[in-house]
Amino acid sequence: MSRPNFAKANGVELAWDSFGDPGATPLVLVMGLGASMIAWDEVFCAHLAAAANVHVIRFDNRDVGLSTSMSQLGVPDVQALMMKALARQSFTTPYTLVDMANDVAGLMDTLGIARAHIVGASMGGAIGQEMAIHHADRMLSFTSIMSSTGDPSLPPPTPEALAVLFTPAPQTLEAYLPHYAKVWRVLRGPHPFPEDEARDAERGRAVFERGLNPAGTARQLAAIFASGNRKPALRNTHVPTLVIHGDADPLVPVEAGIDVSAAIPDAKLLRLPTMGHALPVSLWPAVIEGIANHTARNAPTR
Repeated sequence: MSRPNFAKANGVELAWDSFGDPGATPLVLVMGLGASMIAWDEVFCAHLAAAANVHVIRFDNRDVGLSTSMSQLGVPDVQALMMKALARQSFTTPYTLVDMANDVAGLMDTLGIARAHIVGASMGGAIGQEMAIHHADRMLSFTSIMSSTGDPSLPPPTPEALAVLFTPAPQTLEAYLPHYAKVWRVLRGPHPFPEDEARDAERGRAVFERGLNPAGTARQLAAIFASGNRKPALRNTHVPTLVIHGDADPLVPVEAGIDVSAAIPDAKLLRLPTMGHALPVSLWPAVIEGIANHTARNAPTR
C-alpha cells in the first residue's frame, strides 16, 4: 500500500496518492458510497496509467478513509430522507454532491491541475456529473461507471442489493470480514468472479484497518438523495463522456447507464454483459481499454 499524501481542498483535507508519470496528463478517480480510494485497486491504477499514458490520481472522498470526517455535522436519518426524496418533499442534508464535486475541483487546485480526465464509479459517477454541470472547464473528459442521473422513474435496486446497502457494517474484524464478502457477493451480481471472491478477505481486512465511518456513509447517502434528478442539467453539458455499465448490475440497473448516456450530448455507451456493481479483475482489461481509448480521443492539444 502506497503512503498517502494530504491536500487541503474546499475546506476539507483529502488523502490522495498517484500512479504513473507525474508529467503525464492527469486522470482523477472518484470512488463511490462509503468506499475509500483503495477500492480503486493499485494494480488497476498502475495498468490504467500505463495503458492510457496518464497520471492517475485517486483520493478518499470526505467522510471516508483518511480524509476529513464531517462528524460535527451529525448523523442524518437516511431512511426518512429517502422517503422524503421519493415523495419529492424538501429537506436539508449536511452537504450535497455539489460540495463533493467542489472537493474534487479543490484537490485539482491544490495539485496545480488546470484540467483532467475525470473517472467516477457509482456515487463517484454522480459527483463527476455534478462536475460536468458546475466545473466543465476543468474536465478534459468524463467516464461515468455504474452510475445514474438520479431520475426517480428509473428501475430500483433489487431487494437483496438494497438490503446490503442499508445493513450496518459490523465494528469488529471477525464479524466484518464475512459481512464484506456477502456485500460484494451480492453487488457483483449473478455471474461468478472467483478471483475476486478469493481476494475478499484480504480486501476486507484492508478496508477495516483503514477505518470504518458509518456516520460518514450516512452523510454521503444523504448527499445522494439531496442531489435529485440531474438529467435536465446534464442535457446542457458538453464534456466528452463515456458511460460504462454492467448489464447485471443489481444496485444501479443498466437502464440507469443507458439513461446517463442518453442525457449527456454525444455520450458513448460501453455495456459489459456480466458486470454487476463492481469492477472485477477479469473485466479490468475491457474497462481500462474503454477509458484509454476515450482519453486518447480527448487528449489535450499541446
